[in-house]
Formats: sequence, structure tokens, C-alpha cells
Amino acid sequence: MTQEELNQIRDRAIRKRVDLEERIAEYRELTKPIPPSEAIGRVSRMDAINNRSVNEAALRQLETELDQLDKAMDRMRDEKYGKCMRCGQEIPAGRLMLMPGAMRCVQCA
Repeated sequence: MTQEELNQIRDRAIRKRVDLEERIAEYRELTKPIPPSEAIGRVSRMDAINNRSVNEAALRQLETELDQLDKAMDRMRDEKYGKCMRCGQEIPAGRLMLMPGAMRCVQCA
């Protein structure tokens, strides 16, 4: 992998991190508890509880993705970044552009 490719991947990872942080903030807002004092009706409250569960699952997934991206950005300082953790072959730059946190090549994934 060339230094230019690595810089492009790093820039893409930084933009993706900002996007993830914004989405996490949105989901945290959506998963705030609904106070019992708020009169929304029984059926609406059940829908809100269900929606909250779905949003909490999405929030956990985004937080995991952010954690993996942070780890990948730490690995970018290392010579091992861009090499498959399983077979040792170079991971194509296109795959890393789409998934900066990829630790395996397509064949091993």
C-alpha cells in the first residue's frame, strides 16, 4: 500500500468517524426514557417502548462500529495495517476505503 492510499484511507476513516459520532448522538437522544408523566396514551407508549428497543440496538451497533474504527485508526500507525490478520496477504485499498476497520481480506472474511 502506498503512502497516498494510506492517507486517503485515513481521511475517509476520519470522515466516517465524524459521521458515526453524529449518528450516535442522534440515537442517544432517541433512546432517552419517556417519563411516565408524559401523557401519550397506552398504545402510543407501547409503540414508543418498541421503537426505543430498536433504537438501542442500532445505537449499540454504531458504538461497536466506532470502536472498531478507532482501533483501525490506531493500527494505521503500524506496518501491519492493510495486511490480513489471518493469511498475511495485503488487503486491497478499495476494501479498506469502504471498510477502514477491515482486518481480513475478502477470501478470509
